[in-house]
Amino acid sequence: MVLWVILLCTLVSSLLGGLYVLGVFRRRRPNEPPLDKGTIPWLGYLLEFRKDSSEFLRRMQRKHGDVFTVLIGGYYFTFVMDPSCFGAIVKESRSKLDFRTNAARLVLRVFGYKPIKATYSVVHAASTKHLMGDGLTVLTQATMESFRKLLLFNLSSGEERVWQEENLFHYCYNIVFRAGVLALYGTEPSRGAGSKEKAEEQDRLHSNQLFQEFRKYDRLFPRLAFALLPPKDKREAERLKRHFWNVLSVKKVWQKDNISGWISDLDQLLAENGVPEYMRNRFMFMLLWASQGNTGPTAFWLLLYLLKHPEALKAVRDEVDKVLRDSGQDVKAGSPPVTVTRDMLSQTPLLDSALEETLRLVAAPLLVRAVLEDTCLRTSSGTELTLRKGDRVALFPHISLQMNPEIHEDPHKFKHDRFVNPDGTRKDFYRNGKKLKFASMPWGAGVSTCPGRFFATAEMKLFVFLMLSHFDLELVSEEEEIPAVDISRWGFGTMQPVRDVRFRYRPRF
Repeated sequence: MVLWVILLCTLVSSLLGGLYVLGVFRRRRPNEPPLDKGTIPWLGYLLEFRKDSSEFLRRMQRKHGDVFTVLIGGYYFTFVMDPSCFGAIVKESRSKLDFRTNAARLVLRVFGYKPIKATYSVVHAASTKHLMGDGLTVLTQATMESFRKLLLFNLSSGEERVWQEENLFHYCYNIVFRAGVLALYGTEPSRGAGSKEKAEEQDRLHSNQLFQEFRKYDRLFPRLAFALLPPKDKREAERLKRHFWNVLSVKKVWQKDNISGWISDLDQLLAENGVPEYMRNRFMFMLLWASQGNTGPTAFWLLLYLLKHPEALKAVRDEVDKVLRDSGQDVKAGSPPVTVTRDMLSQTPLLDSALEETLRLVAAPLLVRAVLEDTCLRTSSGTELTLRKGDRVALFPHISLQMNPEIHEDPHKFKHDRFVNPDGTRKDFYRNGKKLKFASMPWGAGVSTCPGRFFATAEMKLFVFLMLSHFDLELVSEEEEIPAVDISRWGFGTMQPVRDVRFRYRPRF
């Protein structure tokens, strides 16, 4: 009899525990945001959110207002769509709202890297030293040399001005990715290849092979992040992970010449903190995606928007040509390619604005914090809401800020000078008469702001600067429309197009 009582109690406890996990007992408490668990236990709205995050959040906003809590895959997410709340959330202490909890889970799943406690401080220290200030000047110069190898190496060969046709997305992603890889992870040693020319040819070959494999992984990334890959794709993802852990292993990277200080310092600091070599190999793979996963797609959108808006293309190209003339350089037939410096890139307010406008339109990161203790949130209307301990709070700036017509007039329209005043200074933005701290958040914000944003910006600007200064560019079809975005990538940075766009290019002189 006692045994049956124990078994019955165990069964009831398990049943109640299961129901709790499924979210059956969750109820909205006083002062909490509206709660919507959906109709499927535990899953909640996972499938709808995964299918089209942007449309799902717009629908929930219409239904519940600017702040609401929904069940997604066993977790309760409070989405805050009120831009006035963003500053308080991103500045809140880690003891209350912590971004590392979700980030650690994600990087383990998609890159196989398990962060240690010191990972964030190590990345912050190395990034501050090498991706900003004087370190960024050195890295920009290295990136310029990479573009010279990949983009400009045959311009002075006297070839005829013949149009070449390419897929614009593939072209931009390929060149920018490879230039970043060579600038960060180093180049083929001349002594091993036999000559500088052969070493550069090896760099072109190997970087292109790396890009081909990276694109395979990049296509799987969104479903891998949500743990929704079918068995065949899961096996392919694991194969690709092992491939990158091998190709980017610290042993192979240290055999290269011209390794960036950012990569070398990061590896040394992790080693000093006791991270084993196999885990540092995985860290190198994570850095590859973090540094190069969004720059190429963004460069594609920027060039496409310029090509679709001739007045913007002319204005930015005139600015580029003026900067070149002021530096004492000129692009002309038979002359060597120009050298663009970080100082020159700081003299392009129109290009800056066009890039920021592009990011406003196509950058759609999801910013998530784990709620470690009950936290009060005050909305723009003065209402005080409580974020519950154990939940997640999430921001989706693409809807709340970047496409908000109260902040950006004609938000779906590309305006290359939207972010710059006539005198070249940065424009301020307001909502309901109040100046906004954030008018766009493509790089995240607060402690989770992308540490590589200055290098990424320099990399993309340098590519577009060189394309506009050295080549005539045009779309193959004048009727070409801006393609729709791949909605499966909402929340993962820069969106990608659902179809190809063909363009032509040839040397300008």
